[in-house]
Amino acid sequence: MAIRTLTDRLTVRYARALLQRPWTVLTMTLLVALFAAAGLPKLGFHDDYRAYFDEDNPELAELTKLQDTYTRSNNVLIVVAPAEGDVFATDTLRAISEITQRSWELPFATRVDSITNFQHMRVDGDDLNVGDLIGDVETATAAERAAARDIAVTEIALVDRVISPDASVSAVNVRFTLPETDPDENTLIAAAARELVAEFSKRYPDITFRLTGLVMLDNAFLEASKHDIVQLVPIMVVVIVIVMLILLRSVQAMLCAMALVGLSVATGEGLAGWLGYKLTPPSAGSFSMIMTLAVADSVHVLSTFFAQRRSGLAKPEAIVESLRVNVQPVFLTSITTAIGFLVMNFGDSPPFRDLGNITALGVMVAFVFSVTFLPAAMHVLPLPVPEGRDRVSPLTTRIGEFAIAKRRGLLIGMLLGVAVIGSMIPRNVLDDQFITYFSPRVDFRSATEFTSERLTGIYQLHYSLPSGEDNGVANPEFLQRVDALASWLRDRPEVLHVSAITDVYKRLNRNMHGADPEEYRLPADRELAAQYLLFYELSLPFGLDLYDRINQDKSETQLVATLNNISSNEVRALAAEGNAWLQDNHPDIAASAVGGSLIFAEVSRRTINNMLFGTLLGLALISVLLILALRDLRLGLISIAPNLLPAGMALGVWGLFVGEINMAVSVIVAMTLGIVVDDTVHFLSKYQRARREQDLDAIAAVRYAFKNVAAALVTTSVVLSCGFAVLMLSTFRVNSVTATLIVVTLFFALLIDFLLLPALLIYLDRRVPSPANADVSAHAA
Repeated sequence: MAIRTLTDRLTVRYARALLQRPWTVLTMTLLVALFAAAGLPKLGFHDDYRAYFDEDNPELAELTKLQDTYTRSNNVLIVVAPAEGDVFATDTLRAISEITQRSWELPFATRVDSITNFQHMRVDGDDLNVGDLIGDVETATAAERAAARDIAVTEIALVDRVISPDASVSAVNVRFTLPETDPDENTLIAAAARELVAEFSKRYPDITFRLTGLVMLDNAFLEASKHDIVQLVPIMVVVIVIVMLILLRSVQAMLCAMALVGLSVATGEGLAGWLGYKLTPPSAGSFSMIMTLAVADSVHVLSTFFAQRRSGLAKPEAIVESLRVNVQPVFLTSITTAIGFLVMNFGDSPPFRDLGNITALGVMVAFVFSVTFLPAAMHVLPLPVPEGRDRVSPLTTRIGEFAIAKRRGLLIGMLLGVAVIGSMIPRNVLDDQFITYFSPRVDFRSATEFTSERLTGIYQLHYSLPSGEDNGVANPEFLQRVDALASWLRDRPEVLHVSAITDVYKRLNRNMHGADPEEYRLPADRELAAQYLLFYELSLPFGLDLYDRINQDKSETQLVATLNNISSNEVRALAAEGNAWLQDNHPDIAASAVGGSLIFAEVSRRTINNMLFGTLLGLALISVLLILALRDLRLGLISIAPNLLPAGMALGVWGLFVGEINMAVSVIVAMTLGIVVDDTVHFLSKYQRARREQDLDAIAAVRYAFKNVAAALVTTSVVLSCGFAVLMLSTFRVNSVTATLIVVTLFFALLIDFLLLPALLIYLDRRVPSPANADVSAHAA
C-alpha cells in the first residue's frame, strides 16, 4: 500500500468530491471562461513604436519635447528607383512630380519634400526668388533637366536625403501631424500610401517604388501582431492536434486537452483585456505561449490516467490517482513557469513585460482548469484506453537503463559537453538593431534596407540647440557653433546626412552674392542674417516653412543627423561622443542627442543588464520553492543544474552560430527557466515518491521515474517544441528568435534530465531509504 502525505490525502478527497458533481464543475468553469473572454475585444493593438517605452522614459520624454517644439517627424518615405538608373529622365521626373502633388492628399499630410519641389534660390538683381527646382516637368528641356541634376547632386540639403549622389534613386518624403484621438491613423496612412504606390507602379512599370519611414515602421509592428494571431495561432492549433493524436492515440483525450487549451487562452487573454493590456508583436506571442504551455498540464494528467487504467483501475479511481500523482508537480511547474515569465518585469520595455504578465496569468489559469475542468470532462466523456503499441514508453525505458548503466561516463561526458558549449556564451555581443526585429520577408524591412544601401538611413539623432535669446538663430556666433557641430558630424563615417539651419544661411549668402562659390559661408552680420531669413521665409510656399528647423521664437534650432544602418552600441557611442564634443567645445549650446534609434538602444541596454539580476532572482525563487515543495534540500539543490543548464547551453549554441544578444535573447533565460522546470519537477516528483512511498534506493527510484514519467516528458517536450516551432514562422523576428531558442532549450532540457540528472541523483542522493510514515503522522497531527 502506498504511503501518502497530507497533500495526497487532501487531493484524493478533492478529486472524489469533484467527480460527484462533474456537470456543476463544467458549468462553473465555462461560465468563468465566458465572463473572462468578454474582455478579449478590449485587448486592442498598439500601432506606435512608442509602446516599447515607458511613459516616464527619460529619452522618450526628451524626444517628445523636441517634437512638440518642432515639426513632428512621423513620415512616409516613398523611394523611387528607375530601372535605367537616372531619376532625371523624363518619365521618372514626371512620376516624382505627380507623386509629390498626390502625396498632399494622404491623410494628415502636412509637408511633402522631393527634388521637384525643392525650394531653389535664384537672385534676379536685388530680388531673391525662391521656387521649385524643376518648374514644369513636361516642358523642361534636356538642358534644364541637366542643370537641375547638377544642382541636386551638389546640394547638401538633398544628397543622401531625397536623392542619391549618383542620381540613380530618389524619394518623396511625406510628413504627417497625427491626431491623438484617432487610434488607427498609421493604418489609414499606410493603406493610402500603398494604394498610391500601387497605382504608380502600374502606370510606370519600369520604376520600382518602395515605402519606408516611421509611419510604415509603426504599421509594421501592428501587422506583425495581427499576423501572429490570425495566421500562426490556427496553424499551431492544427499542429498540436496532430501531434497529440499521434502521441496520445486517442481522439477523446485530444479533445479534452484542446478544450483545456481553448479555455486557458480565452480566459487568460480575456482577463488581460479586462486589466487594460494592449497587444504588440511581443505580447501577441502570449496567445501561442499559453496555448503551448497549457498542453503540458493535460498531457501529464491524461498519460497517468491511461497508465492507471492499463494497470486495472476503474475510470473514476484512475482519475483520482492521476490527480493525486500530478497535482503537486503540475502546480509546481505552473508556478515556476509563471515566475520565469514574471521575471520579465525586470526588463525596461513594456511589450516584453506584458508578454511575461499575460503568459504568467494564462499559465496559472491553465493549472486551475487542469484540476477542475479537465478531470470533470474526463469523467463525463468516454475515454477508452488507446489500443495499439506504445512506442514511446519502451524507448524511454531503454534510455533509462542506458542512463543507469553508463552513469559514470555520462556524468563526465555531459559535464564536459556543458562546459564546452557554455564556453561559447562569451561570444555573444550585447547589441540590437530594431530594423532586424522584422523578418526579411516584411516589406518594411526590405524597403528600409534597400533605402539604406542606395539612398539614406532611417536612424537619426536630433539636437535642439539653444541660442539663449529670442531670434538668436540669426546670431553669427551661435551659427558658427551650430555649423561646427554639423561639420564634426559630417566627418563621422556613421553619418550619412546632416540637416542644419546653417546650410540655408550659406545658400542665401552665396546667392545674394551672385552665386559666387567663395561666398558659400555664414553671414558675419546679425542684421543681415535676420534679413536673409525673413526674405527666405516670405518666399516659401505653404507647407514648406522652416519650423522643422527653428522654434516659434527663433531661440533654438534643430540639427538632424541621419545615420547609416548601424547597431545600437554604435548609436549610443556616437551620441555620447557628440554630447561630449559639444560640452567640451561649445558648452553654451550643449544639448543631448535624442532620437527613436537612441531610445531603442538605451532600452535594449537597460533590459539586457536588468534581466541578468532578474534571472538570478527567478532562479533563486524557483530553487527555494522546489526545496520547500519537495521538503528536501538535497533534491532542491540538485534541481538547479537541470533547470539552469539548458538555457545556458542554448545561449552557447547561439553564441557559436549567431553571436548577438538583443532584447529578445536577453529575456530568454528567464522565460525558459520556468518552462524547463516542467521536466525536472515531474522527474524529481516521481523519483521522490519512489524513495518515500516504495522505499527504493536511488538506482531503483531513477528506474521507477523513467518508467512512470519519461514517456509523458517526451510527449510534452515534443508538443511544446512543435508548438513553438510554429512561432518560428513569425514575421516578427523577436518572436521567431524566441521560439527558436525555446525549442533548442527544450531539447537540451530533455537531454540533461535523461542523461545527466539520473547520474547526479545516484551519486549525490546516497541516503538509506526510509519510509515516510513518520512524516505523514506528523502532518496528520
